[in-house]
Order: sequence, then structure tokens, then C-alpha cells
Amino acid sequence: MDASSSSFLSANQTSKLLTGSMAMAIPKSAVTATPSFLSRRRPPPLNVSSARIEEKPRNSTTRSPATSRTSRPGSTTTTLPAATNSSTQSTRKYPANDGRVAEPNLQPTMIFNVLEDVINNFIDPPLRPSVDPRYVLSDNFAPVDELPPTECEVIHGSLPSCLDGAYIRNGPNPQFLPRGPYHLFDGDGMLHSVRISQGKATLCSRYIKTYKYTLEQDAGAPLLPNVFSGFNGLAASAARGALSAFRILAGQFNPANGIGLANTSLAYFGNRLYALGESDLPYAVRLTSNGDIETLGRQDFDGKLLMSMTAHPKIDLETGEAFAFRSGPVPPFLTYFRFDGNGNKQPDVPIFSMTRPSFLHDFGISSKYAIFADIQIGMNPMQMIFGGGSPVGSDPAKAPRLGIIPRYAKDESEMKWFDVPGFNLIHAINAWDEEDAIVMLAPNILSVEHTLERMDLIHALVEKVRIDLRTGIVTRNPVSARNLDFGVINPAYLGKKNRYVYAAIGDPMPRISGVVKLDVSRGSRRECTVASRIYGPRCFGGEPFFVARVPENPEAEEDDGYVVSYVHDEIAGESKFLVMDAKSPVLDIVAAVKLPRRVPYGFHGLFVKESDLKKL
Repeated sequence: MDASSSSFLSANQTSKLLTGSMAMAIPKSAVTATPSFLSRRRPPPLNVSSARIEEKPRNSTTRSPATSRTSRPGSTTTTLPAATNSSTQSTRKYPANDGRVAEPNLQPTMIFNVLEDVINNFIDPPLRPSVDPRYVLSDNFAPVDELPPTECEVIHGSLPSCLDGAYIRNGPNPQFLPRGPYHLFDGDGMLHSVRISQGKATLCSRYIKTYKYTLEQDAGAPLLPNVFSGFNGLAASAARGALSAFRILAGQFNPANGIGLANTSLAYFGNRLYALGESDLPYAVRLTSNGDIETLGRQDFDGKLLMSMTAHPKIDLETGEAFAFRSGPVPPFLTYFRFDGNGNKQPDVPIFSMTRPSFLHDFGISSKYAIFADIQIGMNPMQMIFGGGSPVGSDPAKAPRLGIIPRYAKDESEMKWFDVPGFNLIHAINAWDEEDAIVMLAPNILSVEHTLERMDLIHALVEKVRIDLRTGIVTRNPVSARNLDFGVINPAYLGKKNRYVYAAIGDPMPRISGVVKLDVSRGSRRECTVASRIYGPRCFGGEPFFVARVPENPEAEEDDGYVVSYVHDEIAGESKFLVMDAKSPVLDIVAAVKLPRRVPYGFHGLFVKESDLKKL
């Protein structure tokens, strides 16, 4: 999961208050020692004087050269350059920064900022550790500034020749010090890219220039409430909802242009690279020849994608198709759709047999079917009203189930649901077809009630689930007892029977202490770990990613390749890019790249080969 930065607040220079508000730019250049993540201890009072308070200059956004102006004053439309075998795809329009310094009406701005301070300090202060920025943004979860392309040093081994392209990882990185509650998933999306060519590496970190990011950067302060932490309790929801309505009426932002963060993952299909977050449309991005990252625009696929989509589309490398869905709080609670090999969106398939909203973050795809999980996390308005909690919560009385629909279904007439008690899927690893059956690999979230509030208490148990389509019998077998998530496979095996899985070790989540290799072909109820690597004392990484050594060779062994990840040493304060031998029983490090500055912990990434980067 979509959008996850960390510690902050080094003593620094004092600048100016922004129009009487408490909006502050985060001092991202240093990390201070803070309490451990999500500790139950009550935090010390926040000393505002220890933060650098800075007014962001207006109209300072770097604009992409691909942005063309229309005759409509104050708006732009982003025109993507033509791509091979790809249809012309449109983007949504949003207010432009045209270089002129607009004179804002300061009176409503000051009033809104005062109201927001009242909400954050008196109605809904960040009392719980899960939404207190002093805990959530600690250690290497702290945000960083943008970094232009900067050469890196290979300090161990050498980079394999097959790593000719870029490893790019997404994650939340708030551009302002939160003025109230802040959840791990609430930060602005930032991409961290290691561009590799001829054995040399270049690091670049750039914000995804979403409508929300650009609007707030121009304003110099947050304008939109945080989705995951801003609506805890009836009073907080009513107050922030009313304030947002006032800002809309005053013309400060237009929700039709999107409120998403694009902070969760990336996907490459239809010769386009997209930054994804499931609260908005995809944002097209590209890497320049020198390794810089540019945001091309918000993508609506010729007006065919009007709402959000999952941050975990499934890409079939053989057909070039992408399979996706969206879920929401109003019917249809689930909608399935796909993109053809040229990136053209196909018609929606609404799923009305999902009768209540469920927290759908990921799904599985096989050669014949799409598999969806209706889990025990969903909309829980009673908890928000009477318990002061999030509108999204767990329902222990609900029976989880898996839904199966044909991969190329045109309607939901063939949708089938199977009860799977106690199975709560957040991330899916893979799925494949067997004779009259479907097999799915996924981590099962135990103690699901802690998913959003206390991630350090979560234990994710990877299971192999088999659904017999003739009898309806569902069998489940754990493949490892360890706390594992962010499982990945060789991308060429998506929808096919795979043998190996590479998964991150939670120590506890969301910190990742190492990576394991699982052989899921082993017999039932056996520990399937065949290789592992622990990064070291106070060294933590993120989601691993598998890169095939010879991806064009259909005869290559499934594990013939490398596992890559960012790893941060919290003692030395240094980050590295590691390349591990996937076939080694200890996942030997074949190359280590010292990064010119730390890379915060984040979410999901992928490797894009050079030939595909040239198509962007």
C-alpha cells in the first residue's frame, strides 16, 4: 500500500509564518533521534521553534515541457508525446501556474488557516501514535527534498549488464510539516530512481506533480485534508468536511481535478509509465536521458477512466494487457476493467454482487480468471461516530470471501463467491489455473483490526489458497511462519504457476529487516524458505523486486536473475541500492551502490529496461 516518510525537526533557521497559519516546510536535510515507530509512550510537546518555518515561493513549480496551454485562461492540458503502438490519451485539466504572481485574497485564506488550527489543536489533535507526525515521521520515514540526477558510487562488486535501465520506487513524502493528524499513507508521492547504464548509477528523487501537490506548493501551505487521518470521529469529519467545502466555494481548489497523492506504486503498460495511488487517476511520468524524472500529466485515457483505479494493476508481459479495478463507498462497490496491449481502456464491468464496501487494495489474475477478496476491512461509520475512529475499520462479524470472474468477462453474470473464513488479503502475489481449480498466493493479515492503527502488531502469513471450482471447497496452506509481505515473483510468471517468491521480512511492519526466497512447490504445511538475507543491525529495506538476467530467453530458469532493493543504515545514516543474486542460498550481494543521500522507506517499485524507457 499506495503512498511513507519519517523523522524530522532538526534545529534550523526560523523564517516567516505563512499568512498567519502554522504551515511549515519540513526540514528534510537532517534526521533526529525520536521515539521508536508507533510507541505507546505519550510524545513530548512539539517545540515549534525547533522547526524551520519557511514560506514556499509562489509559482515556483518546474513545468514539464510537454505542457501546452489552451485558450482557457488559468488552465492547461498536458499533451503526452506519441508512443509506439499507443493510442492518443487525454489528461484532465487543472489550473496552471503560468508564471504570473497571482494576488490571493488573503482574508479568507487567513480565516481558513485559523479554522484549521482550531480543528487540529482542539477538535481533533493527533493524540494517537498512528496519526502523530512525531512518531509516524521518525527515523528514515522522514521526508527529503528533491534531488536532481546525481552520480552514485559503486562500493561493492559491479552492476550486472542486464541492469540496463532504471529501478524506480514510489512512496509518501509530505512537502509540509503536518498541521494535525498524519497517517503513514498520507504523504505526497515521490519517486526515487536509480538509472543504470554501462555499470554506472545515477540517483534522482522527484515529487510527482499532482494537482494537489502543485496547488499546495503554489499556495505555500496544505489545502486538502489528509484522507487516512483527517476524518477520525464525527466532529473531526464534520469540521474538516465543512472547511473543505468553504475552500472549494472560495475557489482554492477544485476536487474535480483530483485530490490524489500518486504515492503508492508504478506500472508500465501501453508504452507509458504511470505513478499510481488508488484515490485518483494515474499520473504519467517519464525519465529523461540524464536520469531526471518528469511528470507528464493526469491520465484519463480519452475520458474512459473517470474515477480512480487500483495502484496494483496486473500486467501480462506476453499480451501487453493491463488488468485493473476500482472500489469505492457507493455502488457498485467494485468495478473490473482492463487495458488492451496498446493501453486503450476497455469497458467497465460493474460487480453488484459485492453488496457492501470493502477495503480492496490488490487482486489476482490468472490466464482465465480475476480473483477479488472481500475482506473484514471496510467502511465502519459507527466506529467513526461513536468511537472517534477512522471511517475505515475492521468488522470481525463479517466472513471474508473470494470472488472469481472470467478474465475477459463483459458482465458479472459468471461471478462466483467462495467463503474463506479468516482470510484477509491486502497484497496478492500471484494466481494460476489448475484443472478445475484456481491457486492463489497471498499474505493473510492476522489481527486485521490493527491494519491501519497499529501496523507494528500485524503478522502477515503467506498462504497458498486453492479453490476447487467443481466442489466449491477452499483449501489453505501456509508456506512460511515468518512475518512476510510485499511478495514479488519473476514478472514473466504473472498468471502462471510459479515456484519462487521473494518477500520482505517485517521486523515489525512497516520496517523491513531483510528478504526471503520461498519455494512454494514444496509439500503442504512445510516451511518453504530456501534463502534469506538479513540486512544487519538497524538496517532496513523495502519491497524487493526481481529482475531477470536474460528476460528475452524463454528457456531461462525462473530464478535466473537478481533481487534489488533500497536499504538504509540508521546507525550510519546512509542508504544503499543492493543487487542480490536470486539463485544464491544466502542471496549474495553482487553489487552495492552508495547513494548520495538517504532514500526514505516507501512502498512499491519496478525496474524498467532501457529499451522501454526510450519509448516514454
